[in-house]
Amino acid sequence: MAEVALPSRAQVGSLSRYRQREYLLFIAFIAPNLFFLSVFVYWPMLYNFYLSMIDWDFLRPTRTWVGFGNYVRVFSDPQFWTIFGNTLVFAISSVALTLIMGLGLAMLLNLPLRGRNGVRALIFAPYMLSGAAIAAIWIFMFDPRVGVFATMLGWINIPSPNWLLDSNWAMFSVILVYVWKNAGYAAVIYLAGLQGISRDQYDAAKVDGANALDTFLNITLPGLGPVSFFLLVTTVLGAFRTFDIILVLTNGGPVDATSTLVFHLYENGFVTFDAGRAGVTAVVLFLLMLVVTIVQIRYVERRVTYA
Repeated sequence: MAEVALPSRAQVGSLSRYRQREYLLFIAFIAPNLFFLSVFVYWPMLYNFYLSMIDWDFLRPTRTWVGFGNYVRVFSDPQFWTIFGNTLVFAISSVALTLIMGLGLAMLLNLPLRGRNGVRALIFAPYMLSGAAIAAIWIFMFDPRVGVFATMLGWINIPSPNWLLDSNWAMFSVILVYVWKNAGYAAVIYLAGLQGISRDQYDAAKVDGANALDTFLNITLPGLGPVSFFLLVTTVLGAFRTFDIILVLTNGGPVDATSTLVFHLYENGFVTFDAGRAGVTAVVLFLLMLVVTIVQIRYVERRVTYA
């Protein structure tokens, strides 16, 4: 039976030094990222949790420790739960409409139409613009006297509602502006996904006698699974963070009808200077986004087929 040659002490030492150099190189590469993440992400999160435990107005030199008293105060306030519900309504409605409109536009732009490249640029342009600037333009469009919608409704003798000051229409108006701004982004991503689906699958389905609906359900949607999952994650997080459009259009009104958690956080932190309540709102928003992201990754991604 042949003997196995053991490495010499010199070889072991050389291997150990090689591994040490690899570890040092690894640390050198990740150290800048860890530093900036610690300074701009982890430390602000910890400090925000600390703020949620104190009574402070950002101005007094003294801070009073109240523990979970701020959480009790916030969770017992009906206004907070109204705003929490507004956040869910806005996020669910805006994300659903953004993805549906984006997919529809992508399928239309995927057809061999003349001038479609220019149309793609026009559709994507609103996404690149400032939300505040877009909202400022839409304020004039929503004007119940001389706005575009008032003029169009006047053609059929229907009075225009006060879109931004009526609590029954304000949330709808904010969602409409958000979808108009972000549908082009979803359309461009979906269009890239459509062009990545092999034409052979459509040809084979056509030979088998599949109609347009069967082709869409069995080829297009499964083929867009990875793209849809990516868009779902990014648009949900973007909807939870939406602030500028709400601030310019409605300022959270009327009577908190369009106020969301991120806007409520702004009001508590920079209008009423209530650090404790602002900290609690930020913690709730973070946990909500974290839970939604985990659910999407653990359950939604399982249904995605990667070719």
